Amino acid sequence: MTVIALPRDRRRAPVALGACLLSFAAFWLAQRAAHVSMIDLMVYRAEGRTVLAGGDLYALRTTEAHLPTTYPPFAALLFTPLTLLDIGVLRTLATAGNLALLVVFVALALRLVGHARVESVWWVAAAAVWCEPVWTTLRYGQINLLIAVLVLWDLTRRPGHRWAGLGIGLAAAIKLTPALFAVFLLVTGVVAHKRQLCAGPWLRHARGATAAFAGATLLAAAVLPYDSRRFWCRMVFETGRVGLVEDTGNQSLRGVLARLLHSPEPGPWWVAAATLTGAAGLAVAVTAELRGLRSWATAACAVTALLVSPVSWSHHWVWCVPMVLVVATRNRSAAVSTGLVFCSYALWWVPHGPGRLELHQNGAELTLSALYGGAGCVFLILTAASVRACRIQHLQAVANE
Repeated sequence: MTVIALPRDRRRAPVALGACLLSFAAFWLAQRAAHVSMIDLMVYRAEGRTVLAGGDLYALRTTEAHLPTTYPPFAALLFTPLTLLDIGVLRTLATAGNLALLVVFVALALRLVGHARVESVWWVAAAAVWCEPVWTTLRYGQINLLIAVLVLWDLTRRPGHRWAGLGIGLAAAIKLTPALFAVFLLVTGVVAHKRQLCAGPWLRHARGATAAFAGATLLAAAVLPYDSRRFWCRMVFETGRVGLVEDTGNQSLRGVLARLLHSPEPGPWWVAAATLTGAAGLAVAVTAELRGLRSWATAACAVTALLVSPVSWSHHWVWCVPMVLVVATRNRSAAVSTGLVFCSYALWWVPHGPGRLELHQNGAELTLSALYGGAGCVFLILTAASVRACRIQHLQAVANE
């Protein structure tokens, strides 16, 4: 009997795929054992049903938690097909779909950092599924991975691609936070123009994102005029409808400050912190982009959006996956530390739940409940350091010529 030896690279991919499938299977069993509610998926289904019934979208209160509609009307239009499925089938498909999206997200993140090995996608996905933001995304049946995939798909296209901006624009029309990526592209183009560089690709990309967002929003306005008017004139400003700002799951600067100040409304402190962080984070992202560090710039923009948003639930931080991969290109020890933060589930070790316990945390508890926000701030500092190192290398290269 003749044994044919496969090349090592061809043997690695099936092993990695097997490990990923085993990890996903174990994850699925763990989620079933935990009796996950997929409560946000049920809200999406109720939104779709309300649209089809011609009801008042923003008067909706559904599930045992009486959760409201918080996304723009365009999202509700996309949720209408969910009403065609039985709840059991819907939950199964949502879990399978999110696992598939995780693989795509990892592949795009690896492409972003210049790592194209197929086996790496499987290994990273096998590990990433267990981090708290991904676990919680699937637990609630959330759409965070879809939003992140749309953005990364857009930012990993070749310059001048005819669909440039489509992913970001659609993501922003579904959930407003990704709109910061369009601002990032616009500011980069403006700065490049002022420096007499070729600003065309960035400006076209920003225009494409704006056009996609406007098109989706106008479509929703045509189909749902009353709900669109209510959302853009009123609901978009009522951030309190999303949940309690001090909730330990809120890992934005506003949530961190609310817990730190033991106040449900940090007021001007949050406005000042968000303004400074937003300006600094956007400046770092733009500078990184102009230095050719697209991976650092993308992750820095995502982190900035999460920090300055009034509410960034822990499951919104699925961007920790590209964060870790980007950091790993410079410092593996720092990447491991960052990964441990998001795999520790430590923010849930503190008192939380009914009774607004988060307003009475001590020093250690405040630290644990600010881990994601703290990691985001550290990442922006690392991005600035990488930009500076790149500039120094460039100057040294010029001097040696």
